[in-house]
Amino acid sequence: MKIDDMDAFVAVIRCQSTNLAAQALQLTQPAITRRIQNFEEDLGANLLDRNTKPLKPTPMGWRVYEQCKAILREIDSLRELVANDGAPSGTLRLGVPQTVGDVVLLDALQQIREQYPDLRTQVINGWGSSLIAKMENGELDAAAALFPAGKIFPEGIASRSIGRMKLRVVAAKGSVRKSSSKLKDCFQRGWVLNPDGCGFRAGLQRALSEQGLALQINLETFGTELQLGLVASGQGLGLVPEPLFANSRHRDQLELVNVSDFKPVVDLWLLHPQYLGNLQEPVDLFGSIAADRLQAPLLDA
Repeated sequence: MKIDDMDAFVAVIRCQSTNLAAQALQLTQPAITRRIQNFEEDLGANLLDRNTKPLKPTPMGWRVYEQCKAILREIDSLRELVANDGAPSGTLRLGVPQTVGDVVLLDALQQIREQYPDLRTQVINGWGSSLIAKMENGELDAAAALFPAGKIFPEGIASRSIGRMKLRVVAAKGSVRKSSSKLKDCFQRGWVLNPDGCGFRAGLQRALSEQGLALQINLETFGTELQLGLVASGQGLGLVPEPLFANSRHRDQLELVNVSDFKPVVDLWLLHPQYLGNLQEPVDLFGSIAADRLQAPLLDA
C-alpha cells in the first residue's frame, strides 16, 4: 500500500472530482485514476460509487477516508518533526476572516517577511467554520478566527484563545435618544451586517429570536470599515468588535448603543494543526501580532 495512492484517494473525496484532485496534486487525471485503482486493489474493496456525480465514497469508502486522513496527518507530523531544525521556508498558508484581516494582515505579513525571508505567505479569507474545514483538509497551516469562549474544536487542531473582545452595537452619532436601550427598542431600525454565515450575525439573530423579534437587514456587505461608514451615514445599526470601533476612521461619526440585554463577547483564537514543525515560530508570531493589533482600551457605555 503506497502513501501516494492513499493521498490520491483522500484528494478525490475532498474535491469530489478526479479532475480537481489531479489539479490539486499536480498530476494527470489518468494518474489519479490509476492510484485509486491500486489503492482499491490493495485493500480488496470498492471505495467509490462510480454511478454518482459528483463522485461519492461507498459506506466502506467513508470509513477508509476518515482513517486515511488520520494516517496522513501522522505522516505529516513525522515529516515536520524531521524538518523542525531547519529555518522556516516554503509556504505558510494563513486563514483569517475579513473582519480580522482588515486589522492585522498588513503588520503581520510585513513582520513575517522581515523575520523569515525564505518563507512565502499565502492568505485565505473566510468564515471561521470554513477555515477550520480547510485546515482539516490540509489546505491551511494556521488561522486566526473569532469564536465564543469555550468553543470545542475538532480533534487534531491545536487551539488557544489569544484575546477577548466585546461586540458593540453602534449607530450614527446623535441618532440615539436613550442612554440605555433593549433589543426591542432598537431592532426596527435595521442593521448593516456581513452576509449570512457570519458568527456575529448569527448570534444577533439568536438573541432576537429568543425575544420573538425579527432580524431586519438594511444592507449586507463585507468589511468592517465599509460597514461602519454606512452606519455613520445613517443606514442602520452595526455590530462590531470593540477594538475595531476604537480604531475606526469613522469613530467620530459614530456612537455606541448601550443595549442592556445584548452584551456578546467573542474570543480571538489561534488555530493550527497539532504539529507544525519549523512553521511553529512564524505561526506564533502571527498570533502575537493579531492579538496586539486587536487590543483596545475599554470604552464607556
